[in-house]
Amino acid sequence: MSSRVKFVDFAAKKESLASKDKPLQVINSKGEIINKEIFDQYSDEELVDLMKLMVWERTLHQRSNALTRQGRLGFYAPTEGQEASEMGAQLAFKKNDYLLPAYRDVPQLIKHGLPIWKAFLWSRGHVLGNDFEEEGVVGLPPQIIIGAQYVQAAGVALGIKKNGLTDTVAYTFTGDGGTSQGDFYEGINFAGAYQVPAVFFVQNNGYAISTPRHVQTAAETLAQKAVAAGIPAVQVDGMDILAVYEVAKAARDYAAGGNGPALIESLTFRFGPHTNAGDDPKRYRSTDEEKPWFDSDPLIRLRKVLMDKKVWSEEIENTYIEEVKAEIKDAVKKADEAPKQKVSEFLENVFEEPTPDIVEQIAAFKAKEAK
Repeated sequence: MSSRVKFVDFAAKKESLASKDKPLQVINSKGEIINKEIFDQYSDEELVDLMKLMVWERTLHQRSNALTRQGRLGFYAPTEGQEASEMGAQLAFKKNDYLLPAYRDVPQLIKHGLPIWKAFLWSRGHVLGNDFEEEGVVGLPPQIIIGAQYVQAAGVALGIKKNGLTDTVAYTFTGDGGTSQGDFYEGINFAGAYQVPAVFFVQNNGYAISTPRHVQTAAETLAQKAVAAGIPAVQVDGMDILAVYEVAKAARDYAAGGNGPALIESLTFRFGPHTNAGDDPKRYRSTDEEKPWFDSDPLIRLRKVLMDKKVWSEEIENTYIEEVKAEIKDAVKKADEAPKQKVSEFLENVFEEPTPDIVEQIAAFKAKEAK
């Protein structure tokens, strides 16, 4: 699929981007096609593929959530509600592009080539979950430090430029809270100054854990924060996978074309808690606030369109869900079969060249483990 949007068209908004600029939208919250020019460029098969991507991520979330409650996964950041934002963005990039994900971007990482079983091992804190070389995944493991992946992406993109790599970009994600971090500003400023091929995504899901977006910044939009770095930016309806894909593809083409970095603010919403580590959104979000977003569920939105076109049905969806569940079940089994980690191995993985005191500790623990 190719984009019908040119990101260069957004470059003129560098000085004016604000809330008065309507986010790009193809299908509205009622499932109505409001940009027929873009929509008509998609075949039924392509639309079904987009739906499958979101169903896949929703099913992955549901199974991952269940596994965490069973004590079979470790750290987990729910993605329910952000399927259009994440899958629409990921689809726009190529396998040779460098992905610098945050911890809520595991679905993108899997679609970029990381097997689900290794993603589960990453959640469990197993070293094999960070082993990308064997899989040929171009990128890094999910970043836990808020916003730090923006600095990494800028550096990787500079490497792409200095090494003369063509048709290659670095892309990264953060949440609305990440835009209040120093690393966010340093990353986009560096990228803008050196005009590197990077695409920055801000998944504005309304809250930085429990802090609402309007409390953490007085900026009218998060996209306009790119203005200071001289980077073109745009807002998109993050619950509309067609709109997200169009903008993401255009941004990638813009960056890969030697025009420098681009930034996208995707307006979305996380339906559940921030993470599985005890967060309860009912303590800081009201039902009245949540309802419009739940009604704007990206799956419901595209499902209506496809059913109206008679290319999707409940039976098709349920059959596909069972296929995904089977895939996840196999992944859990493979993750369970991974060798248990030893204390000596934890110590060996601290530094590439262990310090003298760690060398002593490794030897001591290996002696105990041998017994």
